[in-house]
Order: sequence, then structure tokens, then C-alpha cells
Amino acid sequence: MTADLSQIVKAYDVRGVVPDQWDEALAELFGAAFVQVTDASAIVIGHDMRPSSPGLSGAFARGAAARGADVTLIGLCSTDQLYFASGKFGLPGAMFTASHNPAQYNGIKMCRAGAAPVGQDTGLADIRALVEQWSESGAPAPADVPGTVSERDTLTDYAAHLLSLVDLSAMRPLKVVVDAGNGMGGHTVPTVFESLPLTLVPMYFELDGTFPNHEANPLDPANIVDLQARVLSEGADLGIAFDGDADRCFVVDERGEGISPSAITALVAARELAKHPGGTVIHNLITSWSVPEVVRENGGEAVRTRVGHSFIKEEMARTGAIFGGEHSAHYYFRDFWNADTGMLAALHVLAALGGQDGPLSELVAQYDRYSSSGEINSTVDDQAGRAAAVKAAYVSREGVTLDELDGLTVTAADWWFNLRASNTEPLLRLNVEARDEVTMAKVRDEVLALVRAS
Repeated sequence: MTADLSQIVKAYDVRGVVPDQWDEALAELFGAAFVQVTDASAIVIGHDMRPSSPGLSGAFARGAAARGADVTLIGLCSTDQLYFASGKFGLPGAMFTASHNPAQYNGIKMCRAGAAPVGQDTGLADIRALVEQWSESGAPAPADVPGTVSERDTLTDYAAHLLSLVDLSAMRPLKVVVDAGNGMGGHTVPTVFESLPLTLVPMYFELDGTFPNHEANPLDPANIVDLQARVLSEGADLGIAFDGDADRCFVVDERGEGISPSAITALVAARELAKHPGGTVIHNLITSWSVPEVVRENGGEAVRTRVGHSFIKEEMARTGAIFGGEHSAHYYFRDFWNADTGMLAALHVLAALGGQDGPLSELVAQYDRYSSSGEINSTVDDQAGRAAAVKAAYVSREGVTLDELDGLTVTAADWWFNLRASNTEPLLRLNVEARDEVTMAKVRDEVLALVRAS
């Protein structure tokens, strides 16, 4: 097919509607280009439960093998299970998933050996250029000796590795509701949780890429309503929701209240610093003030960076950081090849809760210190113009500082906000935090009035 790759190749991965925007023929070209750009003699490939995933991953494998690479297919897996395989085997990898996007979408998350990121500046632009070239001129010539294609099951080894990274020996019995959203959590949770003292209440564990119950995007509050109700009806100690490819986890306490991913970041940071005193923790610039505060209180060094997994992973590699967290519920671990794994974060929450007698709401209160707006999206005709208007309103205001590490961040003694443009949609994204709810609402409304002014 002749494709507009600008519509499907994003900053960090490939994602679009199948077959309208891309198909198996294009996936085969991506496989060939991936092997050439990474100079790989062998790769590993996994896929999620979407109906189009087996065909697309198989086509990618054919393209890679035709260029001489030996391909290991690990089949159905979560994205962090693919990262595990990439790290364990020392191979570049490709995961076929569109994460939390609707059923008609699919995509590829690619990494170099050891789960190192492939982003726009680390190979993705080169892959795109080759695919565009071959789409016009025809597929590249095959290698003199084609690669092999074999299959390997990694689920048990993945679970064992994660369980080796968290001390769960003192955990008391807990009742946990898990909403897999018909995504890959339904595949990984039974094996990872099997040996733990848990009463597991499964929700939507059937693998179904049409998502018949709700979107597999727990960041949207509408998609955790079922989980919240089930936690209350079951009298459970907590609830956990995974997104479609199960690389992110969201936590609900015993009252059915959602816990901020910033609070989870702070909790896990404190636990990792107990294991690695004096370590560095990376956080993006829209996580709560509580994250760097908790890091410093526990003897660590907090390093602030831009939003996005490539930036987090690059900073972790540069600084030797032990852990990194984003407010989008991506959690990165040095012990997991600097890659993000929602399952490992979930195990930390279970270990922390199970290692003491109080409820989860009391445990996390020490990490959830401020009032937050959450991310608010505004559709605008002129992203740059509206952002400039907001900057102009604050640049000369007394008692505030501005920085533009990622969008515009304005910080005062009692509040801060960040305003960032979406890379793929005509949106401005606003996050506000303050020491109290009244101040947060005042700042939120003031900025939104400027953003949405006609």
C-alpha cells in the first residue's frame, strides 16, 4: 500500500488504523528496515491480543528474516514481557500493540538490545526513511542467507524475574481485584500472582482486542468505574487496573478511590532507595512536588526531565538512576533494563501494603500531599499562539519562575502549572498542582480562561 507514514510514525513508535493506514505488506517492510537500522543478526518479537496482531507480527518477522536476521517469536505477551526478553537475550525487539488505543488501531513499539529505546532520534526516523523509500521503489533484495524463525515461551521466566526483584516474603494475605480490561494483564497476572498470598478477583481477563467491556485506558476515570465498584462490593484491600498492553498499572484503594500515579511513584521511590541508598530517581515535570520531596527525604537525588519514555530512559542511562516515574503511570527500573513495567510497580504496592497492617489509603497518604487538577486537554486552533498568550500573562508576574524544558512550566511558592502542546492532536495539555484545593482551582481556571479565549 502507499501510506502516509507521517500519520502513523510517532515520536516513539508506530501506531495507526489497520488496514486503512497500514497493513501486513507495510509491516514486512518495517521488519526489514528495523534489522538494517539496528544492524541486528537476531531479534525477538511479541504481540498483544488485537485481531490484527498475529498477522502484522508475522509479516514483520518475514521481513526481518528475509534480511538475514534470526527471529524468536514469543507470541502473546505484555509490552514489559517483550522488554524482558530483549534484556534477557540481549536482542533488539518489536512489540505489536496499540496499547490503550481503540480496537481498530495497531502499532509497533521497538527497542534495541537490552530494551534500549528506539525513538525519533535513535533510529525511528531512519526506519521511516527506509520504509518510505522501499514503498516507492520496491522491497529490498533479500539476504544471501535468510534468517530462521523459531518460537519461545517467556512468561514463566518473566514472572520469576519480576518476583526476584521484590521481597514479598513478609506479605500478609490480601484480597485484590484486578481489571485487565480484556488486555494482556489477563495473560500475565495469573502467572505472576500465582505464588503470592492473594485472593485474586479477576475482571475482564478474557483476551479480546475488541474491548467489549470498556476501553483499556485506566487513565480515563470512566474506565475504572467497574473496578472501583467491585473493590467496594468485595471488601477488597485494593484494586489494580492494567492498560491494553499491561505496561502501566493504576491502583485503587480500599475505599474505591483512585491513587495518583505520582503517589505510587513516591512510594516505589522510597522502597527502591531503601535498597539502593543515595540513588538517583528520575521524574518528569508533571509529577507531583511530593515525588522529589520524598526522594530527598529518603536520601536520594531527584532529577527532573521531559515527559516521554525515551527521555526518561535516556536520563536513567546517563545518571545510573535506580528508578523513574511518570504521572501517566509508567514506572521504570534499573533492575529491569531501565524499561517500564507496570507489573513490577504493582508488586511493590502489594509488598508495601502487605508488609504492614493499615489500609492502603493510610499508607499512601504520606505520599499524596497536594491538590492536583489532573491533565486537562483543550482543543485550540493555534497551539503556539495560545501558549504564548499564557506565557505573556505570567512572564512579568512577581514571585513566579518560568521554564520551557517541556512546554511552559510556571512555578510559585504555593502552586505550579505546566502547559504542553500535543504532538499529534490540536490540543494544549494543562496540569496544575497547589498546596490546597482552592488555590489549585483558582490557578486552573485562570490558565484555562487564557487558553480557551476566543
